[in-house]
Amino acid sequence: MNRWVALALALGLGVAAPAVAQDASSLKDEVKTRLGQVEQGLDDWDVPGAKRELAAVEQLIPFDVEPLKYYQGRVAFEEGRYDDAVGLLEGANIEDKPGSYLRLAKDTRDIVKSHERAESEHFIFFYPKGKEAVLVPYALETLEAIHRAMAEDLGWTPPGGKIRVEVVNNARELSKVSTLTEKQIRTTGTIAICKFNKLMVTSPKAVAQGYDWQDTLAHEYIHLVVSQMSRNTVPIWLHEGLAKFLESRWRGKAGLAMTPSTQALLGKRVKADTLIPFEKMHPSIALLPTAEDAATAFAEVFYAIDYVHQSKGSAGLRAVVHELKAGQTDKKAVEAAMGMPFALFEKTWLSHIKKQPFPSELVPRDDRVVLKEDAKNKSKEDGEKKGREISFGDFNEVAEVPARKFAHLGELLRERNRVKAAAEEYAKAHKLVGDKYESVSNKYALALLELKRLDEAESVLRGSLRVHPGSPATNVHLGRILLHRKDYPKSKTAYLEALASDPFDPEIHVALTRIHGALGETALATRAKAATVVLTGLEPAEVDQLAQQFLREEGVLSETNVPATGGAPSKPAAPATGPTDAGR
Repeated sequence: MNRWVALALALGLGVAAPAVAQDASSLKDEVKTRLGQVEQGLDDWDVPGAKRELAAVEQLIPFDVEPLKYYQGRVAFEEGRYDDAVGLLEGANIEDKPGSYLRLAKDTRDIVKSHERAESEHFIFFYPKGKEAVLVPYALETLEAIHRAMAEDLGWTPPGGKIRVEVVNNARELSKVSTLTEKQIRTTGTIAICKFNKLMVTSPKAVAQGYDWQDTLAHEYIHLVVSQMSRNTVPIWLHEGLAKFLESRWRGKAGLAMTPSTQALLGKRVKADTLIPFEKMHPSIALLPTAEDAATAFAEVFYAIDYVHQSKGSAGLRAVVHELKAGQTDKKAVEAAMGMPFALFEKTWLSHIKKQPFPSELVPRDDRVVLKEDAKNKSKEDGEKKGREISFGDFNEVAEVPARKFAHLGELLRERNRVKAAAEEYAKAHKLVGDKYESVSNKYALALLELKRLDEAESVLRGSLRVHPGSPATNVHLGRILLHRKDYPKSKTAYLEALASDPFDPEIHVALTRIHGALGETALATRAKAATVVLTGLEPAEVDQLAQQFLREEGVLSETNVPATGGAPSKPAAPATGPTDAGR
């Protein structure tokens, strides 16, 4: 029996007997049953059901009874009424210690109390004041799209009003509003959590290279759907498999979230026979010892659900969830959905994994979340302009020493404005490593752009995107070429791909202002202009002028002159002093 139920029964509850005659024993039995149902409803992610039971209890016992205040506080917390939750939990004499509901309510209240809010049909989006305003329209579009997709695929629409989505500034805040420690968050690269009847996500500004924040919103929403739909009976390996496999449904079909770098890692672990057993993933993949273990586990469960979906379609996914809700174990649920013993499922699932097109060599992981404060090479300050994007630390990831030396020399030459010679050195590096490293590909492409060799630059960038899909820098560079050619639909796709990982790059929004305007998408152009105003401090009229002139000259494709903190657009960097580049 829950201790709060027991406490309620120990109190003199008979004094609050309802009008209908009822003996004390019968009243205590009813209170016991209903408080148990409140607890069960909260455990099952059924907040509306818990609230209905709690309303019935409120008619049976005095309003100042501690167990009643405790459950009222729990419901208030799940509904996002944090001030009410703190008062009620304090009234229930809950100890204010790490991990307690009182501490969670206090910390969450303090973190989000000054947040702005925006609403759509099914969501309320809370975000810090400042540049996170740029996220709002894109976030709500993503959430509404995944809401529609999950109603179609899983047949579930969350009851109980609009769903809260809370954006936090950094890992420290994410730790405070969740039950994870900062160490656990940093170790596994956890960037968002679905718990307490809401979605909690970290702002992309906290991550050195950004992250796939729109896919992440969709991923966490799927967790909410699965938890509610199953009454919280789905084990973590199936939970994460469903969320990872379905997260791309907001932008298209399921199963698009697996990257070549993660496939390469999975291939390595398969070869070494070091896969993570399903049972080791409980209670959370975020609690696995290393980020590589977490990435491996995500890949494993992705392909488990991929196999179910290939075999039985969305009906198979729904069947697994319904069987678990009905009380089956995970193995029995899979057996019922797939029509085969679980041992055979594991065998065929492993065969399914081994059939995947693993890269022949390990690709640097591009799904790692590196927080800015943890980055070895500190990211540029938000206000620093990109200019010609000269940097040397990017090549630290290049394991092949000859390629790294060629790339480093290329950067030295490009810094000295000897672009033709730089391109030759980058070409040598690229010949050695191919599309393996984003840094090599992008620096090579920038040099080619300076030389006005657009077709070659485009080929290099598209090759890089096949290995590193979604890379914001690569998509921005590709977008420049396409926009310069006035290929507005394709340039729009490239810049939106960049925005899905790095929404705070002003260039993206300037480009989209011009692109949407050229396509006659007036509302979208206005949205992009508003984002540019937020990120640059320019006046709307200045943004219009900047957008109209943006990338019309071939000579500026290798750099950006978009201000990041206000003021007039900067002029392109002056050539370095010294001899001009006449080759080596």
